Amino acid sequence: MTTPITIDFVSDVSCPWCAIGLKALDAAIARIGDEADVTLHFQPFELNPNMGPEGQDITEHLMEKYGASAEQQAQTRAAIRARGTEVGFDFALDQRSRIYNTFDAHRLLHWAELQGRQKELKLALLEAYFSRGQNPSAHDVLVRVAGEAGLDAATASEVLESNQYADEVREREQFFARHGINSVPAIIINQRHLISGGQPVEVFERALRQIMTEA
Repeated sequence: MTTPITIDFVSDVSCPWCAIGLKALDAAIARIGDEADVTLHFQPFELNPNMGPEGQDITEHLMEKYGASAEQQAQTRAAIRARGTEVGFDFALDQRSRIYNTFDAHRLLHWAELQGRQKELKLALLEAYFSRGQNPSAHDVLVRVAGEAGLDAATASEVLESNQYADEVREREQFFARHGINSVPAIIINQRHLISGGQPVEVFERALRQIMTEA
């Protein structure tokens, strides 16, 4: 018997641990195979909702926000690269010099969900930022990445130039904030079970199998 599972993956496209968590979750779902019918929804979270359009130097930003020294940041980058290699995600962190506002990226992801290509766009946005160092707030980047993800680039441009889906994105952000989500990735399974962070494949697989036995 195939067990239906719904997963809300709350994340930001500028969060490296979200990329790691998504790739690990994907691998866990693949291991389970036909035993489960998984529906995956990407929910918006902004790490820096007040970031200006010009962005901020990432070393400066991490020092201001977390008090992380240059040495600590280097250690974190090394850990991220190693975890990325484990799950098949290429972090070229030397290409990423700034942190940006991601609200428009989340609007585009909302639209992509309506087109049935949300996961494709999510992965493409993560790769654009972390593997190629591209600006996920720039409309030309977002339109190009949407096209790469199999979406209509002209419609993507229309969405971005308008204010479409802004209210829906804010409502979802506020919903998850009200329910205690204040860091990402936050993986919510069947609206009841929370897994936090970019966990290893085995952790996701074990949790999914346990939840399947309770379904």
